[in-house]
Amino acid sequence: MGKEKNPRRVAENEAMAKTRMLRTSPQKLNLVAAMIRGKKVDKALSDLTFSKKRIAMDVKKCLQSAIANAENNHNLDVDELVVAEAFVGKNLVMKRGRPRARGRFGAIKKPFSELTIKVRQVEEQA
Repeated sequence: MGKEKNPRRVAENEAMAKTRMLRTSPQKLNLVAAMIRGKKVDKALSDLTFSKKRIAMDVKKCLQSAIANAENNHNLDVDELVVAEAFVGKNLVMKRGRPRARGRFGAIKKPFSELTIKVRQVEEQA
């Protein structure tokens, strides 16, 4: 007499992690996300570790979460995982400002972003 189980949002050979409220613009975050798209997860982790971008550590944390979800929740093999998708979305924008000359107001926008990473298990070609 209970509710039906929700269908999975990802395929059987995929796992997902989502990070919200990252304090950077979506455009800057997408540069880092594009760096790891389509790569094997161990290569993507090393690229993020040595990246000079400030937000790369938060992207790495999200990728590690996706890998942990794949291993613990979906029983996927970590050595065969590939970053299938890494996409960025907008979140809220804090509006701040500075007084400017002649009574004007200079608007300063402080954007937030969200990041979704999907990893997929791909069998090695012999």
